[in-house]
Amino acid sequence: MSEKQRQQVKRWIVGKDPRQYGFEFGLWTRQIVVDLIQKKMGISMCLTAVGKLLAQLEITPQKPLRRAYERDPAAVQAWVDGFYPGLRRKARKHGASIFFLDEAGFDSEPRLGRTYGLKGQTPVGPATGQRQKVNVISAVTASGAFWCQIYTERLHAQLFVQFLREFMRGRSGTVYLVVDGHPAHKANAVKSLIKEMEGKLELHFLPPYAPDLNPDEFVWAYMKTNGVSKKPLRKNESLKERVEKDLATIKGNRQLVKSFFKAESVAYTND
Repeated sequence: MSEKQRQQVKRWIVGKDPRQYGFEFGLWTRQIVVDLIQKKMGISMCLTAVGKLLAQLEITPQKPLRRAYERDPAAVQAWVDGFYPGLRRKARKHGASIFFLDEAGFDSEPRLGRTYGLKGQTPVGPATGQRQKVNVISAVTASGAFWCQIYTERLHAQLFVQFLREFMRGRSGTVYLVVDGHPAHKANAVKSLIKEMEGKLELHFLPPYAPDLNPDEFVWAYMKTNGVSKKPLRKNESLKERVEKDLATIKGNRQLVKSFFKAESVAYTND
């Protein structure tokens, strides 16, 4: 293949879906690339050759991020290009801090992966019969500030109001709090509290179905892949204590919190 043809293959794949070219499967495979090259260029290639070609083009096997069909790309772009830069300018003008807030749940029952066993004899994975669950709410800034609370009940408006009061306790400056569209975040009780705060607290909403725009999501990703809370509990061990230990680690590491913002393509800065 010529270099021009190689680059054409790259353009076919990057940011595209095989279904756009008439294939039924929505993920790229070497076989689909083989078929596409044959169809478009009339060139026959084996799987090994296509694998080498993709590696040379810096196209690697990756697990795709999930995106809801209901997601509105135009609304996301408007947030990135317009709303958030405007919020930053407003924050600088009024000396306000921008926090991103989110909630997540943790379970003592780990998800089982694959293991090896004798054919026809399914292996048994040891697990605790005492299932524990805790929820966490946290907020982060691009400068590395971190706030969190652990709770066990389901999030509702009055509980969220309680969290907001705790969050604002002792803060002297104005806070712009970025949240998603959870019903508790939009409840009348929350609106009443915002009014009561007389400008010290503002809530700003992310576009629907856009969790990737919230750097606080990386707190949960970090805890579920690197934290002690992901490991199976030992007998009589507390999941809450495990989660508290992970949260303390995050709170004590401002550079780690800052890295959650660098993981995003949006220029989330506190300048």
